[in-house]
Amino acid sequence: MHTTSLGGLNVSRIGLGAMGMSAYYTGAGHDEAESIRTIRRALDLGATHLDTAEVYGPYVNEELVGRAIRGRRDEVVLATKFGLVSHTGGPGPDSTPANIRAAVDGSLRRLGTDHIDLYYQHRVDRGTPIEETVAALSDLVATGKVRHIGLSEASATTIRRAHAVHPVAAVQTEYSLWTRDPEVDVLPTLRELGIGLVPYSPLGHGFLTGDIRSLDGLDATDWRRTNPRFTGDNLTRNLRIVDEVRDVADEAGATPAQIALAWILAQGEGIAPIPGTKRVHRLEENCATDSIRLTAGQIARLNALTPASGDRHAEPDMAAIDG
Repeated sequence: MHTTSLGGLNVSRIGLGAMGMSAYYTGAGHDEAESIRTIRRALDLGATHLDTAEVYGPYVNEELVGRAIRGRRDEVVLATKFGLVSHTGGPGPDSTPANIRAAVDGSLRRLGTDHIDLYYQHRVDRGTPIEETVAALSDLVATGKVRHIGLSEASATTIRRAHAVHPVAAVQTEYSLWTRDPEVDVLPTLRELGIGLVPYSPLGHGFLTGDIRSLDGLDATDWRRTNPRFTGDNLTRNLRIVDEVRDVADEAGATPAQIALAWILAQGEGIAPIPGTKRVHRLEENCATDSIRLTAGQIARLNALTPASGDRHAEPDMAAIDG
């Protein structure tokens, strides 16, 4: 597996998002043994950048990751997030220094480690100045509990304010062939400041695999059932994206998922997507993308695709984005 640098933190070009093993998606939490096998297989394949968060479950996803990496901690670049759970009795989000201190100790305990390689603010807390939050994170770096800090779903302005207090290694946001929003302001800012980009949901919440053409087969609790891009006429309209991706995949002798990931990797250095899966065979498919190189013509075809119809989250969740 090739590597890239996120603001000085060396990571595998393709990582593994662990969220769906425990929460939000169809089948979450049903097969912990398979999830652990998937994480360990990721390490075997060199996909050593693992991503979790305290809110996934909550808590159980960090515990799962901690069990899976026991005895192999030195092989892992371990990322987790704070801020959507309040440990101080207030409503979330909560990125006050007191909450951060409580959150990091809980994450360290659940993950079974003495340090977190990349610690993200999960969403911007509009009630706490970003400077106060980053100063508290800087203290954690000084004490050795955290090695690098990150932001998730932050605006370009907030990224600049945060980076002025302490170097930000990475920003996590949704980025894929159906979500191109970061290209407007965020990605140019990251390039300017030398900060890495970690695209989550690089396969469009599974849509870009080509396996979802209706909501049939999704659990009643699967959050995609209420996501604007999967509901109403938007789902039908968005099939044009995956159909074009499938055409390119057939030409390249690859799968649609591999083409979607290869397109992200073709955007340059300092970008490290974290496709999520709880299945070994899907992990192996994703990791094989590391050896795929798209032609200029294939990239041009994919670049020409119009992003997805519909907001990428329901209205309450959209309010927490670009803080």
